[in-house]
Amino acid sequence: MKGCKFPVKSKEHTYKTFTDKQNKLQADKFALVPFNKRIVLAPHCMRNIPMCCAIDKGGYYICSQCGGCKINIISKLVKELGYKALYVVKGGRTIEKIVKEQNPEAIVGIACFFEGDQAFKMLKDKKIAIHFVPLTKDGCTATDTDLAEVERVLKQTN
Repeated sequence: MKGCKFPVKSKEHTYKTFTDKQNKLQADKFALVPFNKRIVLAPHCMRNIPMCCAIDKGGYYICSQCGGCKINIISKLVKELGYKALYVVKGGRTIEKIVKEQNPEAIVGIACFFEGDQAFKMLKDKKIAIHFVPLTKDGCTATDTDLAEVERVLKQTN
């Protein structure tokens, strides 16, 4: 007799399910937050390192809009919409420091599913609306995201 086999869920599937659920739970709250009370956190792995002229601030970079990667386009849109700031984050712990300094009411986070999952959990006790946008190409360098999706989320209002 064959034993029952349950489908094995990958960790990425678990992270995706969790982040999708969190996005849905926080969508209305996120949409109510004015742009000037929102920040954007993008991963440093999206930078085009050979071309990047971003300003290194220790735990994060500030995009100098050199045009070498998609962060440039996101940075311009963030400024046009009047967002508080965009940070190109080197690691998860930096998020806590940025949140403490900036005190945002909402965060748009661009990351792999694992980092998105970790950020939701790290900030769960804060009263901050978070919307996660996943990377379309994962890894630790030369990652990518869907600019149309990022723009849709950035412009989201109620």
